[in-house]
Amino acid sequence: MGELRLMKGNEAIAEAAIRAGCDGYFGYPITPQSEVMEYLMAEKPHERTGMVVLQAESEVASINMLYGGAGTGKKVMTSSSSPGISLMQEGISYMAGAELPAVVVNVVRGGPGLGTIQPSQADYFQAVKGGGHGDYKMIVYAPASVQEMSDHVKLAFDKAFQYRTPVMILSDGAIGQMMEKVELFDPIPRRTDEEVIAACPWASTGRPKTRNHNIITSLDLDPAGQEKVNLKLQEKYRMMEQNEVMYEEIMTGDAEYLFVAFGLSARICQKATDIARAKGIKVGLFRPITLFPFPTLQIAATGSRVKGILVVEMNAGQMIEDVRLSLGCKVKIEHFGRFGGIIPSPDEVVKALEQKIIGG
Repeated sequence: MGELRLMKGNEAIAEAAIRAGCDGYFGYPITPQSEVMEYLMAEKPHERTGMVVLQAESEVASINMLYGGAGTGKKVMTSSSSPGISLMQEGISYMAGAELPAVVVNVVRGGPGLGTIQPSQADYFQAVKGGGHGDYKMIVYAPASVQEMSDHVKLAFDKAFQYRTPVMILSDGAIGQMMEKVELFDPIPRRTDEEVIAACPWASTGRPKTRNHNIITSLDLDPAGQEKVNLKLQEKYRMMEQNEVMYEEIMTGDAEYLFVAFGLSARICQKATDIARAKGIKVGLFRPITLFPFPTLQIAATGSRVKGILVVEMNAGQMIEDVRLSLGCKVKIEHFGRFGGIIPSPDEVVKALEQKIIGG
């Protein structure tokens, strides 16, 4: 068993970054994710592993520092919350176009605008549909526990380098702030410069004797060349859809109804499932863990066996679009959501199931 600690979700992300061999963290404070940087500053990872931690002057500066670090083949990461991630969208699109690996954490707060510092899931469209410009996508993980906040950091770095792409961890203010027991994974040593050069032949290292003359850019003014780049990216995204889908099913074997929820909402729905079962309602839970690639085939297979589906989100209805695309008109699908940082209770979810699906 690995080392056990009681940690906030934001702290677990920060500690996981150190243990994952992250070379550099560049960020800017914003509630409710500021503890990520605060933990890193207090922990002084440059003394533990040599990891650089820097507070940039803005979120725009942060993401461009990631661009530079990733261009040299280094493991780099940033974290922010909704408005801050909005400011990073141009840089994320640039990195996707230049095929640069990085980890971006979004601890979501309510919006639009400055909104509230309370938790929300209203950044689903921004993360999954590509909030920046152009035809790009990222792998997007949706942790539902503090343990997954830690585990997904290591996984995100692995997949970022496997596919040469930015990877997003889409959390929320509640999971970022809550404290739970975490089993930490064993530290991964930071790679030497020689190991980086060997593993990332595409990187521009700037070393005089081993200089790589690759130009890291997303620019190609020739339409044919740019189309070639886009076709390559789309093929990569198809590979992700084939190989990187993650999901969880709870009590779906005999289910007549289905909750579909991610992140914090899935935790609430798990308790709602128990309450509904105690009332004699056979309901199960389908939890997408990767929001891209979305588990389209898997939810279609499970959802086609039930009478109705309630999609539960802390937003006005975003993931429900992908659920409906997965199933078409084969089954009744309704949405239940709360806004403004209000977290729905399990009893509210059961009541919505009874009203919108069973009795609707």
